[in-house]
Amino acid sequence: MSDLSHHCFSWRWFFALHLYRLASPLMLLLALPSWLRKMTQRGGWGTPMGERFGVYRDDAEWTRCGCTHIHAVSVGETLIALKLIRQWHSQAPTPIVLAVSTATAYQLARPHASDFLSIVYAPLDLTWFVRSYLRRFEPARLVLIEAEVWPILMSECQQSSIPVTMVNARLSCRSEKRLKRFWPWIAPMYQAVSRIGVQGPEDDQRFRSLGIDPSRLTITGSIKFDPSAASLPQQREEFSQILAPLRKDQHVVLAASTHDGEEALLAQALAASPYFLVLVPRHAERRHDVLKALRAMGRKPWLRSDGIAPESKNFDCLIIDSTGELRDWTAHAHAVIIGKSFLASGGQNPAEAIVARIPVITGPHMENFEPLQSQLLARQGICQVDTAEAIPAVLDHWFAHAAEREALCDRAWQVLGQHHNATSLSIELIEQDAAR
Repeated sequence: MSDLSHHCFSWRWFFALHLYRLASPLMLLLALPSWLRKMTQRGGWGTPMGERFGVYRDDAEWTRCGCTHIHAVSVGETLIALKLIRQWHSQAPTPIVLAVSTATAYQLARPHASDFLSIVYAPLDLTWFVRSYLRRFEPARLVLIEAEVWPILMSECQQSSIPVTMVNARLSCRSEKRLKRFWPWIAPMYQAVSRIGVQGPEDDQRFRSLGIDPSRLTITGSIKFDPSAASLPQQREEFSQILAPLRKDQHVVLAASTHDGEEALLAQALAASPYFLVLVPRHAERRHDVLKALRAMGRKPWLRSDGIAPESKNFDCLIIDSTGELRDWTAHAHAVIIGKSFLASGGQNPAEAIVARIPVITGPHMENFEPLQSQLLARQGICQVDTAEAIPAVLDHWFAHAAEREALCDRAWQVLGQHHNATSLSIELIEQDAAR
């Protein structure tokens, strides 16, 4: 970067950062009612939410300091972080602090806490909260999962000489255009990130187009899709006992991470089919809305939280109203339908089912999983339908032609092979960055 452009970026960044500092408290106040409502719905009050505001319950004397801190925003990023941490510990156990941003992510991560892993909330991106967090934990380095950068956190890390590495970074075409529009104002925020591990060549080119030095970029593949570090979904006896009186001898079709309205849509599409439908809503707190919608259309749903259903009653679908169980419920499925791909845009992750060698159906909207979705379609490793009404015919064909179904699963597995060792490569990148 030339002296002139550096000067241009500097004054713009100075102005943008101070405007952000002034506006952040107001934005927090405006968002607070909605945030409090979500915390109530998701059981956040049973977790140490004060940590989001830089307030800590435990004695500072026992706080683990000088560790690697991994920041994951929501459930998806937390799952990636946990996969990274498992692999890292298997290679060389090292103390790590995982900082998450939502109550659902905290509840998902908390059972994984150990002598090597502490779970905390990441601070809200306000100066006082971030400084309290950094004083409390004195991170040796910060690892960001995917392209989640926060202005004040990056600024404070720079001032405290805390190295920042980004892994599993992805940049969509739309995000690239948005960043380019504001790049003169925010470029120094990304300068705080010393190394960036990107998922693929497309992401590498997009980050380069922003003006990021290629020497800071490394193509590692996607941790999310890395089959070498994935533990296979396992059938659980508890889940088998729940399914037994419900599905009888029917094939199980699991709808994964569905969004508002998709449960009713899929239930209607499969109403006359011989398959047992298991619905896993993206947000478990929507259980009662889903239950009400299905009952209104004449379906007879059973809630996973109600335990084992009485055999004297006939239920025709199951709602999984729990968090962190999707992986192992997948092992009980004969086919998986991907949510957020019919009535919402973006889609959800098909990799869990692919790793388990379960055939996958998606709707037309899988934008968040490009280029993987296009690669799977090109290799005929996944089935994409335009409408939910087309799903029963696909299922009928699959279950009548086992060899074709297995071949599709094999092709999908081969597509994931391009991300083989992405987790190990990401760990190597973090360690190289720390050694500099």
